[in-house]
Formats: sequence, C-alpha cells, structure tokens
Amino acid sequence: MFGTSSIRPLKTNYSRMKTVRWGIIGAGDVCEVKSGPAFYKIDHSELIAVMRRDSAKAADFALRHGARRWYDDSDALLHDPEIDAVYVATPPQTHADYAIRAMKAGKAVYVEKPMAMTYAECMDMIAASKTTGMTLFVAHYRRSLSYFIKVKELLNVNKLGTIISVLVRQFRAPLAADLSSEFHTWRVDPAIAGGGYLFDLAPHTIDILDFLLGRIIYVHGFKTNRGGLYAAEDCVTAAFVFESGVVGNALWSFTSSSVADSDRVEIVGSNGTLTFSIFGFTPIILEDGEGIHSFTTEQPQHIQQPFIQTIVDELRDIGNCPCHGETGSRPNWFMEQLIDIR
Repeated sequence: MFGTSSIRPLKTNYSRMKTVRWGIIGAGDVCEVKSGPAFYKIDHSELIAVMRRDSAKAADFALRHGARRWYDDSDALLHDPEIDAVYVATPPQTHADYAIRAMKAGKAVYVEKPMAMTYAECMDMIAASKTTGMTLFVAHYRRSLSYFIKVKELLNVNKLGTIISVLVRQFRAPLAADLSSEFHTWRVDPAIAGGGYLFDLAPHTIDILDFLLGRIIYVHGFKTNRGGLYAAEDCVTAAFVFESGVVGNALWSFTSSSVADSDRVEIVGSNGTLTFSIFGFTPIILEDGEGIHSFTTEQPQHIQQPFIQTIVDELRDIGNCPCHGETGSRPNWFMEQLIDIR
C-alpha cells in the first residue's frame, strides 16, 4: 500500500547522471536529523519515497520531509521505477535482506551500520553487489567529517613519528531503558541487533581506526555481562594488531558509573601522542616535543550529509565514497572475534 504527498509534483524524463533519486526503508528516528534531510538538501539528490510498516508514520514522515510518496510495503518501494538508490535504515536484523533485494531490483544501496547481523551476511551482501553490479555503501559517515579528517592530517604529516599503539576507552552509564524492567531497546537484543551496545557503537570506533591506521588483521578479547540488566554483553575488552604492526587495546563498558564516563582514543607514537573522541567531538589534542596543541572543528547539522554527498558524487561519476561493502564489513569481522555468534 502507498500514499502520496502533495509537497512536490512528479518529474519524469531526467538523466540519472544529473539527479540521484532516493528511497528510504525504515524512516525512523535516525532519519529525522542525522541522515534523512541530506537526501533532499544535497544538490542533484532527491527523496522520492519512504517506507515504514506503520502507514501513518510513513505518511507523516513523507509529508514533513517532502517525499513524493510513501509505502508500508518494502517490495513496492524496491520496485519503484523512479528510485535509483535505497537507504536501508532499519535495525540490523533486516539489513542483509533489504540490501540484497534492493540490489537485485537494480538499486544502489546505502546501508546503516553495523552492516549486518553477522560477517557472513556481510559477505552475502558483497557477493550480491558484485553479481548485480549495484554499488553497496555502508554508513561509516565519520570518515567524511572534518573532525576525523583533521586527525588523519595530523597523522599523515608525521607529527607522532613512528606509530606504536592505540588505546580506546568507552565507558557509559546505563540508559533509562536499560534500567527498566518492562522495556529494553532493540539495541540490546542480540536477535535483532546481533549483540548489545557494542554492535551499535563500536563499529564507529573500529571503522575510524581502520580509516586512520589501516586494516586490523588480528583480534582477541573477552566479553562479560556485569550489570545483569539485559541478556547481551555489557563489557568487552579487545587486543588487536594492525597490518602495519601497530598494536591496540580497547575496553567498552555500558554499565559503568556516570562518574567514569569516557570517550577517548589515544594514539601513541615515538615523538608524541594524539588524543580525540569518537562521539563527543572534544578538542583534538596533539602533544609532541614542541608542546601541547589543540584543534577543534565544526560538525554539520545533519551529521551524515558530507558522507551522503560522496555517495551522490560517486553515483554521478564525479567522485568517490570512502566506504563500500568490503571496508564496511570489517567492524563486523572484528566484533565476531569477540562475540559468540550463534
């Protein structure tokens, strides 16, 4: 079933190379500010249709965001002839299914992170991309933010000398939903998310380390549930090695006291250290033989917009996106070394 919005009239007979026409599957909270507006604010990009199983919510989203029409059936959107590319913004449980079906329907795909429930599903998605010739993009959008580009610039000019190690610490107190005896977010349900908050948050960290320091080739670690608030792991530690020989250590805890809250990455080199955050965008701190230097950047209103711009540019054959299926699958591989996937 579908409905139409009176926001804009239909247009026809235009070139795909001039405008990328989008459909969204899963037009929920993540689409409201972080990603959704980018699809119609970027030049040469247009939001054609959105889909949610709740038709009233689908219609409301379409009206507020200027989509031409809405669907409550995924097949209808996937086979809409006016759509060139599909953004899959559902929980991870359905990423692989929607992405593969979209590519088989002749659509490019932009899928939220984590890329899928398991690394095997990621491989199925990559295989479908190769078979169909449809490009698969993964939402590791931090690669296009000025904050992390600045971190990479500081590393590239050799401010730290030889990179030796990286230390990651993310500690967070339980959320209100975690403490509730009646309601838990799907993000801590392994049947929907693949794991707990590790699967929701750690992919950003793992991908940024890949972006900054190259591919991680070995991972070993441990998981536990210290809070007993839900079934998924809430504390995970990892030791890992990059292809370059740099070593790393990470600790994620989602049941700590609020006084222990931490969002910190420290890269240690032979000439100094570089410290930054993944989620807080705290000042980037470089400490070397010349002293302590601080750098700040401004974040965009719609945090995924710079990355979505690279997707539109690539689909229009005027640029390249920094994260496709193979790269986007690496955080899944990393997490599977730590979590027993059944």
